[in-house]
Amino acid sequence: MSLGNGQLASFWYDNWSPLGHLINHIGPLGPRALRIRSNAVVADAIVNSTWSLPHPRSAQEVELHAHLTTIPLPLHTDIDDTYECVAGDSPGCGFIASTTWEVLRPRDQVKDWVDVVWFKGSVPKHAFTMWTATWDRLPTRERLAAWGMPIATTCPLCARGNETRDHLLLSCEYSLQVWREVFIRCTAPSTMFTTWSELLSWIRAAGSKELKLLRKVATQAFVFHIWKQRNNLVHNQLSIPSSSVFAGLDREVRNIISDKRKRKTFSNLMSLWLR
Repeated sequence: MSLGNGQLASFWYDNWSPLGHLINHIGPLGPRALRIRSNAVVADAIVNSTWSLPHPRSAQEVELHAHLTTIPLPLHTDIDDTYECVAGDSPGCGFIASTTWEVLRPRDQVKDWVDVVWFKGSVPKHAFTMWTATWDRLPTRERLAAWGMPIATTCPLCARGNETRDHLLLSCEYSLQVWREVFIRCTAPSTMFTTWSELLSWIRAAGSKELKLLRKVATQAFVFHIWKQRNNLVHNQLSIPSSSVFAGLDREVRNIISDKRKRKTFSNLMSLWLR
């Protein structure tokens, strides 16, 4: 609140001083201590061009009195109180959603996997699933059991281990059958991945920019389709062979490359994928 004539600014509940909302700074007993009613405006605290406040009895009240001495009285009667939207160091009279979001959103260091998850040409639904998997936030059976849900933790695709992210997407025999088809087109690693970081390293270790981009696209499509089939099996009891999962993955990768073929980075990917 930018103070003008004090007729609009709430004494207790508007942010018209550097002390913030005075009801929080002084405390809930502030209206009784300062003898200013809770619904008073700033102008109500001024009598005959002086602040009508009792002698301060706390450090918070001393701070308030110190600030009030910096405000020249009488207030400007021809200037109305106005609200300003302040986001960080960018004050203004209007609300700007983008600026406010940049101030409010949590900040963290840039992750080393950001280029594998978010890149130009990625499919939003694939990137989102890949992002969730990279954070290890997919609601696998082991995670659900850890939350207290009374369910079996066995992998629904192979029934040979607990369903964790790394098992489901890296070591499950069902998933490995799909991986083998992907590797034919994206060059297989020397040894199969055992951790998620090894998968990310394999993507980055491509010998060319085209192969690196193809690995990104194919890996994200793989994660999306395996997770989709897992959900179909768990929730709809729909079981299909791994070859059918790869057929759907193959068709989607071809569509992605074909749709973006006019982009320089995607122009040669179809020849790499078709083997």
